[in-house]
Amino acid sequence: MAESIEVKVPDIGDYNDIPVIEIHVKAGDTVSVEQSLITLESDKASMDVPSPASGTVKELKVKLGDKVSMGSVIMIMDADASVSSSPKKEEPAPVSQPVVPAAPTPPPKPNPPQPIQSSAPVSPSDIGKAVSHASPSVRKFARELGVDVSKVKGSANKGRVTKEDVQKYVKSVMSGETSTGSSSGVGLDLLPWPKIDFTKFGEIERKPLSRIQKISAANLSRNWIVIPSVTYHEDADITDLENFRVQTNKQNEKSGVKITMLAFMVKASVAALKKFPEFNSSLDGDELVLKKYFHIGFAADTPNGLVVPVVKNADKKGVLELAEEISSLAKLAREGKLKPDQMQGASFTISSLGGIGGTAFSPIINAPEVAILGVSKAAIKPVWNGKEFIPRLICPLSLTADHRVIDGAVGTRFNVYLAELLSDFRRVVL
Repeated sequence: MAESIEVKVPDIGDYNDIPVIEIHVKAGDTVSVEQSLITLESDKASMDVPSPASGTVKELKVKLGDKVSMGSVIMIMDADASVSSSPKKEEPAPVSQPVVPAAPTPPPKPNPPQPIQSSAPVSPSDIGKAVSHASPSVRKFARELGVDVSKVKGSANKGRVTKEDVQKYVKSVMSGETSTGSSSGVGLDLLPWPKIDFTKFGEIERKPLSRIQKISAANLSRNWIVIPSVTYHEDADITDLENFRVQTNKQNEKSGVKITMLAFMVKASVAALKKFPEFNSSLDGDELVLKKYFHIGFAADTPNGLVVPVVKNADKKGVLELAEEISSLAKLAREGKLKPDQMQGASFTISSLGGIGGTAFSPIINAPEVAILGVSKAAIKPVWNGKEFIPRLICPLSLTADHRVIDGAVGTRFNVYLAELLSDFRRVVL
């Protein structure tokens, strides 16, 4: 016997007002358990909402472009009660959207501007200027990017500024299409982006950017410009560690868990972060937030672009456990099934190109972190041992650090210490 149930957005972490970018079913469709119903897109990745039961779609409650949060009803379904994985009585209560109280009525003025929501603070630079109509979350997003929201033209109803408007503004400033109005020599006084008809020179093909590439643009631009970063390079002799890795994998072949060098990198990085705690921190105004947890992000290559899954509490896990979790998270990333909370909370990130190639690179720091480790492909090189040159497996390390927190001496010491740990992994347990 079928019963009507409300299908709601499950726990998606700390995200709210996530836009619906795809709807995979329509009224009358028959669906199975775990079948994708809609796709949501956060500022870091896209995610599917699966069906909690098998049955028939009775009524859709959302349309493309709608914004939802955890508990939002997306459809009504006639589900088979015997196979429903989310009975009505166990469903979480829908999360009501908070009601923002109206702002205090300003003193009478000729042609008063649009009132501001009282929960959105106004910076001193806004005084005396027309203030754009934007929600507190959009204002916070703009502040994080260093954008004066009063300069952003709103595209929503009544000129309201959206998050997408802020992202477009950043892109236009970066390309030189929009001037910041600064003439002090310290602003983004860039020349306009060249407008060229490439077809005059030959045949071309246009390929749209992936969703991940588009939504990452503003964050990457901000991090590259705002953070005064320096990259430190060091070589790690991983000859003995690689031999141990190969031997261990042979011994554990039946378990199905294959240890990659990345698992050792994570473990060694945690030991280095404990010795140099400023690398496991974030800037917050005039204060440095030193974190007591060790959540390590790692860049995962997917068909749609790079994403950064996070291994939580890496200090409490052994190499085998780390290898298994990294493999599982990387698989979810490639399949586009990572949950928001699996990409949040990183205190340090590793970007490894070892499986592809390269000798060195300068990775971009993921704000609000203060450092990121780049790992390139290891190669056999001659190393002088005092008597002769011997072949050793050398892995290049490229550590990018925020110079506001990490000076050159500390950055170099961290890299040297990390290389020592990888050269003799016994040091990790000391």
